Amino acid sequence: MTYRIGIDVGGTFTDVVCIAADGTTVLAKSASTPGDQSEGVIAGLVALADLLGLTLPSLLERTERIVHGTTVATNALLERRGAKVALLTTEGHRDVIEMREGLKPERYDLRLPAAPALVPRQRRIPVRERLRPDGRVETPLDAASLATAIDHAKAEGAEAVAIAFLHAWRDPSHERAAADAVRAAMPGVFVTHSAEVLPQIKEFERFSTTVVNAYVGPIVARYLTRLRARLSEEGFLGPVFVILSHGGVAPVEEAARLAAGTALSGPAGGVAAGVALARQGIGRDLITFDVGGTSTDIALIEGGEAALGRGREVAGERIALESLDILTLGAGGGSIAFLSAGGLLQVGPRSAGAVPGPACYGQGGTEATVTDANLVLGYLDAANFLGGKRVLDGGAAEAAFARLGARLGLDAMAAAAGAHRLANLRMADGIRLATVRRGVDPRGFTLLAFGGAAGLHASAVARELGMSRAAVPVFAAGLSAWGMLHTDLRYEVSRSLEGAGLPDDAALRDIFASLEAEGRARVAGWFGGDVAVKRAADMRYGEQVFEVGVSLDAVDFDSDGVSARVAEAFHARHEQLFTYALRGDEVALVNARIAVLGLLPGGEARATLPPGRPVAPHRRVMLEAGAADIPVHAFAALTPGQAILGPAIIESDTTTVLLLEGDVARMDARGWLEIALP
Repeated sequence: MTYRIGIDVGGTFTDVVCIAADGTTVLAKSASTPGDQSEGVIAGLVALADLLGLTLPSLLERTERIVHGTTVATNALLERRGAKVALLTTEGHRDVIEMREGLKPERYDLRLPAAPALVPRQRRIPVRERLRPDGRVETPLDAASLATAIDHAKAEGAEAVAIAFLHAWRDPSHERAAADAVRAAMPGVFVTHSAEVLPQIKEFERFSTTVVNAYVGPIVARYLTRLRARLSEEGFLGPVFVILSHGGVAPVEEAARLAAGTALSGPAGGVAAGVALARQGIGRDLITFDVGGTSTDIALIEGGEAALGRGREVAGERIALESLDILTLGAGGGSIAFLSAGGLLQVGPRSAGAVPGPACYGQGGTEATVTDANLVLGYLDAANFLGGKRVLDGGAAEAAFARLGARLGLDAMAAAAGAHRLANLRMADGIRLATVRRGVDPRGFTLLAFGGAAGLHASAVARELGMSRAAVPVFAAGLSAWGMLHTDLRYEVSRSLEGAGLPDDAALRDIFASLEAEGRARVAGWFGGDVAVKRAADMRYGEQVFEVGVSLDAVDFDSDGVSARVAEAFHARHEQLFTYALRGDEVALVNARIAVLGLLPGGEARATLPPGRPVAPHRRVMLEAGAADIPVHAFAALTPGQAILGPAIIESDTTTVLLLEGDVARMDARGWLEIALP
């Protein structure tokens, strides 16, 4: 029997999912280890091997590939503990990353201080060179100036060097020469330049993305090198892939080179799972609702496809690489309940994380969290958390809320109910940001709830939004890791075009053919299987200052009238987004894009749960109407078509689903719980 393994490192738990050659799927969990994520990964693999009745070397020997989602880059940005970066840039332009685009996050807050740049000014080093926008050399690259800049970077103790020259997207020769010189003078230092990271117009986005790549690159590279070495020591000799922010996967070397592309690595697996489930029939229009230990990740899937975008900000830093459109909230099981300066109860974004974790974990945590609230309210079984591998301390959870409630004049139960309700409201507001504020009505979507904690909040959140349907997969707690095994290799390549208007048919064919050849050559170096190609473009009307991403997959590039069909695709997309199109106006194609997919072999996974521990038939819980004894059902024991009426609890070793009054849940034969809401 052979296996494919997906690994998702979360803030509290590391999920490890394997799919066997016959489709059997098994989930294991281990505690995340923020100090060195590879330790939690190995512990999860050991737990998985135990479930399969194998030793770790025996499991790894039979494993075809491992796909990994990591939060190393995200954590480095959030905690501001990336590499010490020096930025080499064109004379007169070293302040681009600090001036940004002249905009503030809160434009009317006159007292809002400027966010500190990742690279302080003394390490932003000018180099004498300059290109014109058309690629002509205004000032040749000055060797003496470059040597002085490199000496400056060495004197500053730079651990990484980012190179971003003006208009280098048009001609990368100056940047490449500078990169070669830095590598020769500073061996072992991480070197990256903008023409290899983001070869397109818009100086701030290009500079910022390159700086982020340098800031997280050494940390990501060290982690992935260490992880692969540990896997090799345990006997794994197959390929290790990393899921990137755009939802595709890449080899470890590519993920280390383009480390900024891993900033949404973990959440991307959940969206990939949503796309895979949409193909299997769960619904074409989904809102993915991934609630973990530290955060809630939300994304839209329309017509079975996930939305991609650019210009994402992570921890306040612009990353203009292609990425899934995911909204992240600081609201999860570990989110801490506290009183604001005004004495109001608040929940999150601060989290207890994996260490010390919620008070009920018994690891030294004393602050009340959402998980503690769910335990106090009776929604969690203290003896059956993680299948009994961790016994929760109900007394510690109640004491934490008793202390908080005393400051509010409430008992522990009322304070816990308030925290649970606030968490639901924050999650619902996050979904509104991802839908209503973008012109999408969530009421026609299915709420796809996954992550260890989503089932406890799905019904209440869906009701808050007026939604009528939710779904919880049987492997909800590990769905992101499962999704990583249902995506393909992906390499993105783009080119900015000079001049106004649309190129003619021949020019368009040449542009996209050139990009496709470059992408195919790169993917061919990764594996020898079948490939697919996706075309897209960033387009705008002539006088607009922003671009719209347009899929060109439906455009036939082999027939006449390519330019007209590309223009119509833009008009249609603009009308879809903004309710109008200006078909008489000039259309400009700003960036041409190609994604080459390496189609990884795989098959349908048979989502089943092991029997797990027996569950008590009833549990006393606190509902909105008051305390009540409600039935408890084992997730693994549900049969296809079986209906469960709320209020009720459905639980497995790794997740719990709370049904409220009026909910009707049915188990689908394909592996998910469908919940009809009143």
